[in-house]
Amino acid sequence: MNFLVRRLLLAVPTLFGVLVVAFVLLYIAPGDPVQAMIGEHADEETIQRLRAQLHLDDPLPQRFGHYVASVARGDLGRSYITNRPITQDIRERFPKTLQLAGAAMLLAALVGITLGVLSARRPGGLIDRFSLGIAYLGISFPVYWVGLLLILLFAVTLRVLPPSGYGRLRFLVLPALALGMRSIAFLARMTRSAMLESLGADYVRTARAKGLTERMVTLKHAFRNALIPIITVLGLDFGAYLTGSILTETVFSWPGIGRYVVNAIGRRDLPAIQGTVLFLSAVFVVVNLITDLAYAKADPRVSYR
Repeated sequence: MNFLVRRLLLAVPTLFGVLVVAFVLLYIAPGDPVQAMIGEHADEETIQRLRAQLHLDDPLPQRFGHYVASVARGDLGRSYITNRPITQDIRERFPKTLQLAGAAMLLAALVGITLGVLSARRPGGLIDRFSLGIAYLGISFPVYWVGLLLILLFAVTLRVLPPSGYGRLRFLVLPALALGMRSIAFLARMTRSAMLESLGADYVRTARAKGLTERMVTLKHAFRNALIPIITVLGLDFGAYLTGSILTETVFSWPGIGRYVVNAIGRRDLPAIQGTVLFLSAVFVVVNLITDLAYAKADPRVSYR
């Protein structure tokens, strides 16, 4: 409990630093959000009136103070473009991103860990070479290129899956596969390395000497002790999926928070950008905290006292 409280307290200055950096960088960036809202042909009087309503003419410290006070009340502001509360937009779009990230992570864990375990049991074998090839391909190909290839193959050529959109389970297959490809590669190689180290340990030789089956030795003894690096990859990648699936959501027209950020950047919607950056930073902090707590669950030798 003390560890949890300390981590939560340390998250406060981290998120405040994110808030400061996002606020300052967005307001000194080129471009005028008012022009993005009303177009280039509006008269000067309308522009000045709208700037005054949005407090864009106030000094930067004063605007920052107003924004910090609003965030402290749980108010991330309103969108310049739609005039909707940012928190409402996040509530509508983040579950869709969570659905995509969860499907991609589940796929990556099932395929990547399975390939890693099978490769470690027979190093240099056919499965090991196949896993190595998958790892090289998954690491080398960018996600947007993988997404376009999947659309070309399964949607255009074979016509078995929809190319984009949101709806039933079949709409989730291609974006989840594109997003999870790199994690499959990392998990396969990480699991293989951790399993090879565990399978060569003394306690594994002792378990085999006691007459335990190879299946029991692999899953109950070796795999259990190889979980720490696997959990690290799972936690980091899942946090990255929740906060950085912009390319995947754009390629597949997935109505998640990543696509929302892209639209906000294109329209210079400053409150939407600031609110989502702060929210996603908090999500990443929470995912890292859960990952650290999972270490102690996986390995009783890990203690945070």
